[in-house]
Amino acid sequence: MKLFSSNAFLPLHRHLAKQPSLRGLLRDPSACESLKGLSEEQVRICHRQVEAMDMVKRGAEVALEECQHQFRNRRWNCSTLQGLQVFGKVILQGTRESAFLHAISSAGIAFAVTRACSHGELGKCGCDRKVRGVSPEGFQWSGCSDNLSYGIAFSQAFVDTPERSRGAFSSRALMNLHNNEAGRKAILSQMKVECKCHGVSGSCEVRTCWKVMPPFHKVGSILKEKFEGATEVHLERVGSQKLLVPKSSRFKPYATHDLVYLVASPDFCNRDPRGGVLGTSGRQCNRTSPAAGGCELLCCGRGFRTAQAKVVERCSCTFRWCCSVKCRQCQHLVEVHRCR
Repeated sequence: MKLFSSNAFLPLHRHLAKQPSLRGLLRDPSACESLKGLSEEQVRICHRQVEAMDMVKRGAEVALEECQHQFRNRRWNCSTLQGLQVFGKVILQGTRESAFLHAISSAGIAFAVTRACSHGELGKCGCDRKVRGVSPEGFQWSGCSDNLSYGIAFSQAFVDTPERSRGAFSSRALMNLHNNEAGRKAILSQMKVECKCHGVSGSCEVRTCWKVMPPFHKVGSILKEKFEGATEVHLERVGSQKLLVPKSSRFKPYATHDLVYLVASPDFCNRDPRGGVLGTSGRQCNRTSPAAGGCELLCCGRGFRTAQAKVVERCSCTFRWCCSVKCRQCQHLVEVHRCR
């Protein structure tokens, strides 16, 4: 599964990942063509907003990190045969995992661009100046509100364009577009108001407030919940439109902020080079846990091996006046369990 289209993200992600910064594009805009995996429209966006390409890289990185955090104890832990290249050649098209990847990636780019706007890193945007005046609650809108509308608009233009360029939408394109938008809505739904009090001795006679995005971990947790409750759908023609509808009448209708998928996932138990699946052999597991990271579930019933591992930790720490803490280095053996 790739980020920007069904087959475009891995080359782009590899190219971006090799570079500590893409600022060189500012000096040579023709370098947009060198970013492998971009569609024609994405190249045009790159030309118009070269400085934003660093934010695309940053958004892809934060999405990858969050994906691996959320699935660290699952059979599929957001890694593929390409190692940490999560958006590698994986036969995950149309699955729940694909739905999550599209959502978290779209959200990551919207998040990174919005944050860059607030920090003054992009010339074409800044704080959200539409948030002005006095609120119904009586506080004064001020400060630098996160310009999420700009970040979402950029993500829609850049991430969605390969799917939209296909003309008559396929079921997979419609699924990807829906999940892209669900990822962005996960940020929007968690926007918070932060305030500062003004007055004598902090009396809060006047409050100035601004809107801020949630931490990205919060976005990842919300999308993980959506992953667990994703709706299986199929393509139906309704009048002149093609729509994704629940595959079974027993399934709940889905909303715009929910995730949808088309096909069942593999079990991810066994290594599948053609599918890009690592399998769970060699993965560390928890012998006593009945949860997803426990040896029974993670090892798919194959059993596990136990070995001793040496752990070095600080111990016997003492406080010295003033002002330091001195510790010894202690070694002890722990049991490590790995799937067969």
